[in-house]
Amino acid sequence: MTSARRGRVPQRRIAETVAAELRTRILAGDENYRLPTQDQLVQDFGVSYPSIREALRILETEGLVTVRRGNVGGAEVHRPDETSAAYHLGLALQGARVTLGDLAAGLRMLEPMCAAECAGRPDRAETVVPALTANVAKSAELLDNGVAFTHTAREFHDLIVAHTPNLTVRYVVSTLVTLWSAQEEAWAEAITRQGEYPSNEEANAVVRTHRRIAKEIEAGRAAEAERLYRTHLAASQAVVLEKFDGGVVNASSAGARLATQTVSRTRL
Repeated sequence: MTSARRGRVPQRRIAETVAAELRTRILAGDENYRLPTQDQLVQDFGVSYPSIREALRILETEGLVTVRRGNVGGAEVHRPDETSAAYHLGLALQGARVTLGDLAAGLRMLEPMCAAECAGRPDRAETVVPALTANVAKSAELLDNGVAFTHTAREFHDLIVAHTPNLTVRYVVSTLVTLWSAQEEAWAEAITRQGEYPSNEEANAVVRTHRRIAKEIEAGRAAEAERLYRTHLAASQAVVLEKFDGGVVNASSAGARLATQTVSRTRL
């Protein structure tokens, strides 16, 4: 009896082995990759249904799948992206009680270099500049809508980072940008409800600065694009941090809204 127990592979270990193989398939597959049914997985791996279900639970906690129960059940695959990475990093920062001011400072160190890298791209006129120009034009049409303007203006930053040639830098910085955008959009909603959103002229100043940054990138002036971007980033962050500097980074957009509203009520 004792020797039989020692020879049996624990179900958890089997599940982890299956989960590791499925994780590899998900990450190596294309965006349309779908997991086989549980019946097919049992047959493919030669393991029990409980082991397959435990493997899927492991992947579900990692955010790689969503398991639907019932007659229309199955496992929906989610390839990791900047948003999911931002969520998990946000949990770590939130657990460490990292403030929005600290997050902002980190972005001031890293994000402006993405503008310089964009300016150095030989294909910038065909790739980077058209995307930035279209975003600036869209922002200019939203000066009267604070929340929509903030969302679109934040997309300008997303575009800068998304066009950074180095993939490692792109993914690391975009994760931080995604986190900050959630905080800033929550801020926009909070102060709009309070009737305190910055004036049209202040919003228009953002549009003008974005347009200047795009022109520096178009001209290939990397140092000036980086300098202008850093100055602009510090100024735009200061507006948010004026009231919410003491807030802690929150992993979810909904949580970010609640956090900024709480800090706002405390400060005002």
